[in-house]
Amino acid sequence: MALASAPVKFTRYQVAVVAILAFLQFTVVLDFMILSPLGAMLMRDLAVVPAQFGLVVSAYAFSAAISGLLAAGFADKFDRKKLLLFFYTGFVVGTLLCGFAPSYAFLLGARAVTGLFGGVIGSISMAIVADLFPLEARGRVMGFVMTAFAGSQVLGIPLGLYISNAWGWHAPFLMIAAVSAVVGVVIFTTLRPVDAHLHKRVDRRPLHHLITTVLKPRHQWGFAATMLLALGGYMLMPFGSAFSVHNLGIPLEKLPMIYMATGVAALFAGPLMGRLSDSVGKYRTFAAGSLVAIGLVLYYTRLGVTPIGVVMAINIAMFSAISARMVSAQALASAFPAPQDRGAYMSISSSMQQLAGGVASSCAGLLVTQSGDGPLGHYERLGYVVATAMAATIVMMARIDAMVRSDARGKPAPAAEPASSPAGSTAAD
Repeated sequence: MALASAPVKFTRYQVAVVAILAFLQFTVVLDFMILSPLGAMLMRDLAVVPAQFGLVVSAYAFSAAISGLLAAGFADKFDRKKLLLFFYTGFVVGTLLCGFAPSYAFLLGARAVTGLFGGVIGSISMAIVADLFPLEARGRVMGFVMTAFAGSQVLGIPLGLYISNAWGWHAPFLMIAAVSAVVGVVIFTTLRPVDAHLHKRVDRRPLHHLITTVLKPRHQWGFAATMLLALGGYMLMPFGSAFSVHNLGIPLEKLPMIYMATGVAALFAGPLMGRLSDSVGKYRTFAAGSLVAIGLVLYYTRLGVTPIGVVMAINIAMFSAISARMVSAQALASAFPAPQDRGAYMSISSSMQQLAGGVASSCAGLLVTQSGDGPLGHYERLGYVVATAMAATIVMMARIDAMVRSDARGKPAPAAEPASSPAGSTAAD
């Protein structure tokens, strides 16, 4: 296994880009993740059942899936900075609408608007990372960008819960919209144009570009793996707070302690897993993290009343394993498409991820039951489904890893459509 002789050194501007993308992802991730800890409060205040709450979560995902497909044909025709600002502005407006939602129906529509714009932001960010950083350094970059999840755990979610307990569940969305507006200004003033891909031969026909990107056999492996990766987070996350309160016996006011402890650990886990994936190999890191996560998910979803210290320890271990999976998978996937297809591929991949997530959230609401304020029933079924999906992704990512390695050697992978080596893939894992 060939490794880079020395760690790639980042320029000051590259460091600034990583920081900008991390803060950007912080707001987008927080907007999605805040629904989980607010779940118990929101279901009570709006008088909705788990299936209806699952639909609120999936509304974001379904609209994001549609948006990803619509944007794919145009994703490589424009400066990525301009695309990022356009969709981020729409995301801020959608989040603001959530903050003023007077009813369940309005909130459902507002989540759809937020997903329509927010669901594409991650794919644009990943395309920017792949454009500006070589493959041998992307693990580190993805690790730092993924600290957005940790930041939302440590700062965003506890603060959001505190604000919601004081002023209601609308307030956290207003807070996210305000912070996002500031981040948007920083992007506008600091980020340089990202348009190097425009100097390569690009398919100017949006529909044709979309279709050809989808139909490439090597891309289809990536899309399938992405859909399976989304299954775990979307199935367990929506009912995480309700399961903690009603099944594990954690008081609602102590939920911020769990999220904060998990987030502090994740602040270190993301960059650590990124460096690990760059040094020992992205697929090895992914496979190891997946095996650990499978065991923890199966154990966690079968728990009853549990001391808060034990719950914290399990959450920390589980989130660290998931960080290993996501950081390494994102870094590996970034090497898959050619530069002139990168925006379209990332956009379609995001769409497939959101579609899978929407289906998963809806199915989770159907698999889980609850009578009144009693414990959630059949939660362990989610564990079985998630563990099966994780096992399947280990197999699929092995194939993707083989293709990337073949590209790095300058040889076409077996049974895959020949393609030019992705930008930056100068060394294998």
